[in-house]
Amino acid sequence: MQTYKVDITEANAKAQLIDESFNRPVVVDFWADWCGPCKSLMPILDKLAEEYAGDFLLAKVNADEQGMIAAQFGVRSLPTVMIIKDGRPIDGFVGAQPETEVRKLLDKYLPKPWDKQLAEGLRLQDEGDNASALVALKEAYASSNQRADIACALAETYIALNRVAEAAEILGKIRLADQGPDYQQAKAKLELAQNAQKAPEIHALERQLEAEPENPDVKFQLAIQYSQHNYHKEALELLYQLLQKNIGARDGEVRKIFTDVLAVLGKKDPLAVEYQRKLYSLLY
Repeated sequence: MQTYKVDITEANAKAQLIDESFNRPVVVDFWADWCGPCKSLMPILDKLAEEYAGDFLLAKVNADEQGMIAAQFGVRSLPTVMIIKDGRPIDGFVGAQPETEVRKLLDKYLPKPWDKQLAEGLRLQDEGDNASALVALKEAYASSNQRADIACALAETYIALNRVAEAAEILGKIRLADQGPDYQQAKAKLELAQNAQKAPEIHALERQLEAEPENPDVKFQLAIQYSQHNYHKEALELLYQLLQKNIGARDGEVRKIFTDVLAVLGKKDPLAVEYQRKLYSLLY
């Protein structure tokens, strides 16, 4: 567990102010007991250190007791707050500031929520847990306003789950200016997946459904084939169409297969959530 706050002395100054700044930003608060503005600022910094839960280290320097350290950093008035990154001060302020201004300063240098979600998604991808990776990456994609590198990671997860149409939709939204190496790699994987041959049974049933688009038996048989070959979205959509017309279709077999596909996806999968809601809308 990372430390959120630390009191600085000459003994730990190098390790906590300099060395640690290569791992995360260090917010240094120079203060003194006699300083009224210091005492109004300190609770704000303490609160933010707890809230950000280790994204930065709050390093407190009592300027009266650690005058040499204060002098080394050129501190001339209190409170003084500095942000140290990669071994050097990069920003800061002098005097007490309201919480809103302190947040604005921190937000310039701290990781965004979607960066954490991206890192978690990539970790899950590496572990082969693509279903869980999909949840994290979809959240990151939405909260980052569809950032291109996150879109590529999300598309690759969809491809790994054999959800090619959704991957194509994600990649199709990426602007030309953002189509870098990550995009090219994801696009190549998509093309390979799109060129992969479907089972002959699926091809035959798809052609039959084109000829008879309202044939419930063909829809049902094709949905079964889709589900068996991991085309989950396509299977759910066909089954849902059947349930819309008759919630008890085929003596409940359609609904059972529908819920079986949802179970395979898992409760947290966004596709499962979407179609679970659709089922509820039919039931209630």
